[in-house]
Amino acid sequence: MPELPEVEVSRLGITPHLLHQRISKIIVRQPQLRWPVPHDIHLAEGLVIEQVRRRAKYLLIDTTLGSIVLHLGMSGRLHIVNADTPVKKHDHIDIVLENGVCLRFNDARRFGACLWQGQGLPALSVLTTLGPEPLTTDFDGRRLYQLSRNKLVAVKSFIMDNKIVVGVGNIYASESLFLAGIDPRKAAGKVSLKAYLSLGTSIKQILQAAIDQGGTTLKDFAQADGKPGYFAQALRVYGRAAQPCVACGSSIESLTIGQRNTFFCGHCQT
Repeated sequence: MPELPEVEVSRLGITPHLLHQRISKIIVRQPQLRWPVPHDIHLAEGLVIEQVRRRAKYLLIDTTLGSIVLHLGMSGRLHIVNADTPVKKHDHIDIVLENGVCLRFNDARRFGACLWQGQGLPALSVLTTLGPEPLTTDFDGRRLYQLSRNKLVAVKSFIMDNKIVVGVGNIYASESLFLAGIDPRKAAGKVSLKAYLSLGTSIKQILQAAIDQGGTTLKDFAQADGKPGYFAQALRVYGRAAQPCVACGSSIESLTIGQRNTFFCGHCQT
């Protein structure tokens, strides 16, 4: 599943092709994704794209009347193609520009989304409960410490809660906890302020490194130009069960926390 770095890489990839371009038409071949595609997205036809933003794992394509809101789900991909490029299986939506360029949304599993946020209307419910962006000054380890007091949930599940901080998905939670030396099974309320300060820094470091390397290609993700992300080559614990720890040589352990595969070093993470 694409996580925050992959979505940010997608945003960086498509923005130069979309910015300040006029939308000529929007083609919806499959109206039933995770939620029905609203007819209101056609309000963007004839309008100029003013900005391409990211909020958590949502991409917002802004116009004067509102924003097309895209979510990649588990297998969604965005491709920049010529508008006359033959359609492939699972190519569900085209945003066609007047210059002949097309943003094409492909989603084999149809867990992605295409929504409309009207200008001046109440925010979509999927956007109203989100915590701060991890790569901004609104987020740090002190926030994690303050919100974690008396929490019995495992710290890994705690930092993956989008109400606490957005975008720390399964891969990057495991990697950040390893870098900070925190056992993912530990109750969130039992983690010290010092450890959370380190974790806040680690989350920022891991996410930025993943963005810089084009994301993590494990199965479904590829950049807008079709290239894979290379952060998978830098993973320290994720997907490395029974392999030696890069720091101490101990065998990497794996277990399930919150129904998600978790990887850690029992020696380095306490």
